Amino acid sequence: MKKETKIYIAGHRGMVGSAIWRALEAKGYTNLMGKSSKELDLRNQAAVKDFYATEQPEVVIDAAARVGGILANNSYPYQFLMENLQIQNNLIDGAHQSGIGKFIFLGSSCIYPKLAPQPLKEEYLLTSSLEPTNEWYAIAKITGVKACEAIRKQFDKDYISLMPTNLYGPFDNFDLETSHVLPAMIRKFHEAKESGNAAVELWGSGTPMREFLHVEDMADVVVFALENEFQDNLYNVGTGVDLTIKELAELIQQTVGHEGEIIWDSSKPDGTPRKLMDVSKMADAGWKAKIKLADGIKDTYQWFLENIDSFKQVKI
Repeated sequence: MKKETKIYIAGHRGMVGSAIWRALEAKGYTNLMGKSSKELDLRNQAAVKDFYATEQPEVVIDAAARVGGILANNSYPYQFLMENLQIQNNLIDGAHQSGIGKFIFLGSSCIYPKLAPQPLKEEYLLTSSLEPTNEWYAIAKITGVKACEAIRKQFDKDYISLMPTNLYGPFDNFDLETSHVLPAMIRKFHEAKESGNAAVELWGSGTPMREFLHVEDMADVVVFALENEFQDNLYNVGTGVDLTIKELAELIQQTVGHEGEIIWDSSKPDGTPRKLMDVSKMADAGWKAKIKLADGIKDTYQWFLENIDSFKQVKI
């Protein structure tokens, strides 16, 4: 991969896309491009085709998606299914039709069945039912994985899918209505601390187990995938280490300095009992995560404090 290769990063202003941009710049790549949603509506097939024809990127990294936690997925199932299908299908098919030979598709660990054996292996895909609270998003992402696999199989193009575990870090979404669990906890504990260490109410029982990957590690593996050719089409990306939601809450509480009570609302859904990624396939390819969770949470909380008046808000 030459440093002047023209690389289009879809979703370059998001948490993941911006981290990829920074990582590529740091590695000396000089021909990066991105378009805001106002400049290019990725849901519009004709607009995406015109973009490819005009700009002619050589590589596409798809970090664009409508994302959110359990509440957002439950509240807007149609948008989470249809908009993600539109975005990724336009990007994938447009790239293929334009003759682009390398495409990196970013998905999510939610593509795997709710009760799949742990840790989650790539071959568990489509072996059982999905978690109902985010199946709309998962179905869309599975379609993207299979589209890239089909292009790879039929046309022998280097289209690869990376499935990260739960991502977090600078530029995350801290909107309590649409955010994921880790940034939501950071905001809740911070605001409770500022309110005299008020009690913090959290969803579920605290017993489900989750794995978290810092977004800078995610960006690092994308660069690794860009600079290497993999033998297969689907790779898990994570740390291979998880913890309970209760343990996560206590770690964030300690990092923030909140000294109040934690109340668990067991009437709210827990989601999938466990989602630990088997990352041995990616390790065999030559990449492992580097950032420890405690260090990553400190880093993310510091960013939150520095940007507390302007952090990203996702509007439905």
